[in-house]
Amino acid sequence: MTTMTRMTRMTRIEEAGRGVRQVIGTVGGQNLILALAIVAVAALFGTIDPGYLALSNIRVIGDAVTIVGLLAVVQTVVIICGALDISVGSATGVASVVSAMTFMATGRDPLLGMGTALGAGLLLGLVNGVIIVYGRVNPVIATLATLSAYRGLAQLLSGGAAQGYVLGDDLFIFVSRGSVLAIPTMVWILVAVALAVHVLLKYTDIGRNLYAIGGNDTAARLAGIDINKYLIAVYALSGIVAALAGIILTARIGSGHPTSGSVALELKAITAAALGGCALKGGKGGVGGTLLAVVLLGALENGLTFHGISTFWQNVAQGALLVIAVVIQQRRSGERPVGLPT
Repeated sequence: MTTMTRMTRMTRIEEAGRGVRQVIGTVGGQNLILALAIVAVAALFGTIDPGYLALSNIRVIGDAVTIVGLLAVVQTVVIICGALDISVGSATGVASVVSAMTFMATGRDPLLGMGTALGAGLLLGLVNGVIIVYGRVNPVIATLATLSAYRGLAQLLSGGAAQGYVLGDDLFIFVSRGSVLAIPTMVWILVAVALAVHVLLKYTDIGRNLYAIGGNDTAARLAGIDINKYLIAVYALSGIVAALAGIILTARIGSGHPTSGSVALELKAITAAALGGCALKGGKGGVGGTLLAVVLLGALENGLTFHGISTFWQNVAQGALLVIAVVIQQRRSGERPVGLPT
């Protein structure tokens, strides 16, 4: 082999290496890992039972991840801002009840039912924001309190029982069972919300300010950013998206229910955001990674259910994934582990 040939091969290898690094830089190392994990999960369960990869089951996964996906996307915004919203699952339950009860009380008007639910979600989000900003309460404590309060509110409004029946209405049927271009309506709703949030975070001053607040709130305040206004707005957005998830939940179940389908949604949303690369201290994260994590969790949960694994073990797996995500973040940050010597 001549020297020229060796140099040519080394040049090609270097170019290939640069190409790989560019792809990783564009996609993101964490996103690439999540994508590979999705492929691995699909390959594993598909090998065990080819029915797992059937189009009908893929559609089931798509339907199942929609509600969690919506909450995870808006949780990403909250976490980037350096906060947390543990009440989103309960807010979803309130919106579900309100949408169905208003639908029945207004002569089966779906637009009034959905509009009232979105208004209720906005109000619940504003309450969270006001408590945190003006009550000067830690976001975790504040939303932990409203988690319980909103769940109780949903039960009070409904008497603890399912309310109404919406599957006789064309609009609710379209939301729960319709499709556009062979893709379920619910998935389109998730894509639309995720795309809007992505544009907000990446291409607007609002998004840059949210990252600044989460990265260093003192510097953001000195730069003239009204942190209180942004926090209240972020929680209002969280409430609206939680209400949208509640409307979809009502359409899927067929009635408004205070707890069914909304319990533990907040944990799933936080897990997806953390797995997707959101730093729980704020200032880092994105919608793309969150959506990949949502798909991974949905594929894993569906695969375990598909093969008859107990939901108890699914909960164990979900909790373990959250711990793993936080440990990885801690190691990458380079900070000294709490309670251990340097």
